[in-house]
Amino acid sequence: MKNNVTISLTSIQWQDGEKTQTELVTKAKHSHSGGCDIISYEDTEATGFEGSVTTIKTDGSSAYITREGTANSALALEVGRKNFCQYDTPYGSMRLGVYTHNVDNTIAENGRLYLKYSLDLNASPLSENELIMTIN
Repeated sequence: MKNNVTISLTSIQWQDGEKTQTELVTKAKHSHSGGCDIISYEDTEATGFEGSVTTIKTDGSSAYITREGTANSALALEVGRKNFCQYDTPYGSMRLGVYTHNVDNTIAENGRLYLKYSLDLNASPLSENELIMTIN
């Protein structure tokens, strides 16, 4: 069963010593199936991916973030592992390396998901990232 919820997303990115933080409060769908929390929301101009839908699926020790629409990507976040993903934008495609430092899913207890990961492009460091989501 899908429930309509409001989510608050804080995205923090460090790139070349510069910190960028964006915040988004939006409507989303939340469901729980097969031991996984699944949250899906429409991206807006604030995220830079207007016209796309983002889905986050997490089982507690890993998370999978897919985006479909004007930008397409699939990030696999598994603590202590490096995965690769294809990241397609209207401006072109790139292959990113994703190394996950932390996945903390406490959605069932307090409605919170915390992700920390590093991105690289062609094996060169690109950014350090944190995503903090709360469900209201």
